[in-house]
Amino acid sequence: MAPMDVRTVLWFDGRIEEAAERYVSLVPGSAITGITRYPDGDDPWPGEHRPGEALTVDLHLSGVPYQLLNGGPQFPQSEAVSIAVTVDGQAEVDRLWDALVADGGEESMCGWCRDRYGVSWQVIPKQLGELMQGPNGMAVTRAMLGMRKLDVAALEAAAAG
Repeated sequence: MAPMDVRTVLWFDGRIEEAAERYVSLVPGSAITGITRYPDGDDPWPGEHRPGEALTVDLHLSGVPYQLLNGGPQFPQSEAVSIAVTVDGQAEVDRLWDALVADGGEESMCGWCRDRYGVSWQVIPKQLGELMQGPNGMAVTRAMLGMRKLDVAALEAAAAG
C-alpha cells in the first residue's frame, strides 16, 4: 500500500495566507509548503471568492502538517479543535501566548486561548505534565484550573505543597 498524506485541515473565512505566515513565524521549525488559488472563470461560489485568492495554504508547524482552507463563513472555528503546543519554560509560554492573544485574540482557561483568526490553541509548559505526575499532582491540577495563561512558578509551588 502506498504511503498516505495525512494532515489536519482548518476551515477559515479568508485571511489564510496572513494566518499561515503568522503561525510559521511563531512556531520554530515551521514553513509554508504550498498555496493553491481559486481559478479564473465561473465561480461555483458566486460572490464568496475572487480568482487568484488563496484556496488552501499547506504548512508544517514544527514538522506537523496542516492545511488552511479558505472555505467561507459556513463553518466558523470553535474550541472543538485546537492546536496544542508544548513549550519549555515560562519565557516560551509568555512569548507564544502573548503573540496569539495580541490584536484581537482572546484568553480562555487552563492554558487555552484563541487567536485573532478564531483558531484555538493550548500553550502548555512541558513542566505541567511532569508536575501533575508528582505526589501533589491534584494540587497542581487545581492550580492549573484557576489559571488562564499557565504560570510555571505557581504550578511548581503547588507541586511543592
